[in-house]
Amino acid sequence: METRLIKISTENPESDLVEEAARVLKEGGLVAFPTETVYGLGGNGLNSEACKKIYIAKGRPSDNPLILHISQISELRPIVREIPLAAQKLMDAFWPGPLTMIFPKSDIVPMAATGGLDTVAVRFPSHPVAMALIRASGLPIAGPSANSSGKPSPTRASHVEFDLSGKIDMIVDGGAAEWGLESTIVDVSGDVPVILRPGAITKEMMEAVVDQVLIDPAILSKPSVDLRPKAPGMKYTHYSPVAKVTLVRGDGKAVIYKVNELCAADKAQGKKTGVLATEETKEQYQADVVLSLGNREKLEEIGANLFRHLRKFDFLGVDTVYSEVFSEEGEGLAIMNRLNKAAGYHQINAN
Repeated sequence: METRLIKISTENPESDLVEEAARVLKEGGLVAFPTETVYGLGGNGLNSEACKKIYIAKGRPSDNPLILHISQISELRPIVREIPLAAQKLMDAFWPGPLTMIFPKSDIVPMAATGGLDTVAVRFPSHPVAMALIRASGLPIAGPSANSSGKPSPTRASHVEFDLSGKIDMIVDGGAAEWGLESTIVDVSGDVPVILRPGAITKEMMEAVVDQVLIDPAILSKPSVDLRPKAPGMKYTHYSPVAKVTLVRGDGKAVIYKVNELCAADKAQGKKTGVLATEETKEQYQADVVLSLGNREKLEEIGANLFRHLRKFDFLGVDTVYSEVFSEEGEGLAIMNRLNKAAGYHQINAN
C-alpha cells in the first residue's frame, strides 16, 4: 500500500484537502491526523472492518479499546445510551479539549471499536484540523495514537510515517502536537467518575467541577495480566523505545551519581547510553546522549518533549536510557504514568 502524505494548515485548514482525507475515511480507509495531544490513526468508528484495519495496522491487541472522536456535542447522543450528570458537567467544562470519557455504548457502535466492551470512549478534540476532518467525514472517527503498538506515541507526522508508512492510506501533516501526551481518560459510566489514564485535564481540575473523582490504581502500578482494559493503555506495555529504560529515584545529587555510575558500567560493556534529564541537570551527566525534557518546574514542557525524546534515542541507536522522575501531582501524574510504562515499571533507588 502506498501512503499519501498531505500538509494541511492548522490556522486555516484547506477545505479541498480536508474533503480528500474525509473521502478516504468514508470509503473505509485509514487516515492519520493531528490532534492537540498526539497524532491519531483514524477510521470509520461505526464500521467494524475499518476498526479491524486500525488494529492490524498498529499491531494492536484486539481487547484494547479505541476512542471515537466527535466534532460537536450533538454527535455524542447517537453513540451512547446515556449521559450522566457528572459527564455533562465535565463536557461543559473541558470539551472540546484533551478529555476522553467512557459511556455506556449504543447499539450502533460495533464491538470492534470497544475491545468487546459494552462501553465506548469518546473525545471532542480542539485541534482545528481534527475538527474539520470529523465534520467533513460525517462520522465518529475511531482514533487511537498513530504509532506501532507499544512504541512512543507520535507527536509529529514524521513519527507516523516512520511507524506506519505502507500500512495506511494517508497521513495528514498538521505540524507538531501541542500537548504531546494522550488525553485524560475518565470513566463516567458508574456512580463516581474514575480516571483510567491521566493527562492534561487533572484530577484537581475535574474535582473543581464535580464532587469526587477517583484514580484507578492501575495508573501507577503494573496491571494484572488478567485485567480487561476499559481504556487504551491500561494493560499493555506502552511508549517504549527499543532501548531499555530505567527510572532512577532519589535526591538530585544521588540520582546524578548513580546514573553516571550505571552509564560507565554500560559503556564498559560496549553499550551506547542515554539520559532523560532536565535543564537543571543536563550538564552533569556523562552518558553518550543526554536529552533535556525541559525545565523541571514547567511540566507542560516535560510532557510535550517526552515521546519525541524517547523516539530520538532509537534514532540515535541508544541501548540503555536512564530517566529522572517527577512529582506525581497535577500534570506530573500523566508524565510518570507514561514513564513507568516506557520503563516496564523498572525503577531503582539512588539513595
